[in-house]
Amino acid sequence: MKTQIADWFTNIGWLDVLDVLLVAVLIYEGYRLVKGMGASRIFIGLLLIVVFWRVVEYLNLPLTAGILGSIVNVGVIAIFIIFQPEIRRFLQLFSTRHFIERGKKNFSFFHYFLRNTTESKLSIKAIVEACSRMAKGFTGALIVITRENKLEYQISTGEQIDAVISAPLLETIFYKNTPLHDGAVIISHNRIIAARCILPISANLNILASLGLRHRSAIGITEQTDAIAIVVSEQTGAISFIKAGQIQRNITPERLTELLSDEFGNHTVK
Repeated sequence: MKTQIADWFTNIGWLDVLDVLLVAVLIYEGYRLVKGMGASRIFIGLLLIVVFWRVVEYLNLPLTAGILGSIVNVGVIAIFIIFQPEIRRFLQLFSTRHFIERGKKNFSFFHYFLRNTTESKLSIKAIVEACSRMAKGFTGALIVITRENKLEYQISTGEQIDAVISAPLLETIFYKNTPLHDGAVIISHNRIIAARCILPISANLNILASLGLRHRSAIGITEQTDAIAIVVSEQTGAISFIKAGQIQRNITPERLTELLSDEFGNHTVK
């Protein structure tokens, strides 16, 4: 056995190392795309099945290998259905535009890293102040705050901003006559990253009919990712807090402060 292992390591060439590295990169990029989403568990489960399948093939267990092989073959179709948005984003990794944007993001990473660490905390006061004023003025708003999942696809559907969070800026974005007021504002790394972003609408049939598109979009994005959403109703001026598809309606600014503090008060914003 030891001799076989020694022979195996002796026969490893640079192409084998390259092969392993490429597979590792593909697995990492695939997981990064679904990280923080409900689909991440499905991705890990499928990955474990594939690994187990290869192991039983190596151990020469034909019956088990045949069953797992059939599951994997059928699973390919399921992957294209379940991960349709993620596959589209994955294919974008090979576009020239993506590599240019990736370079910009790497530069931005060092820019963020060199900032004062106090900026890594979420500016809860500014967000609550903006929501409170917009609620009093019956200004509709939809704010999404990222966590583990970066919402790169949703950010790409909107207008890139990358600005410091402030109450006046949020109020200006959602002011009814501005071109950016439709859609969602996405906050990441304690910065307003983009505005007028398009979010997935929840298909939950139990949502109250009185809730409009903003609320359904907020519920949809929090169902599919680990993001937090805040909605200000244009009709009633009520503030809602949404997490994991669950909505808390008609909350006060003080309650919103408590909820955001529980989620982000002692943690850096991803």
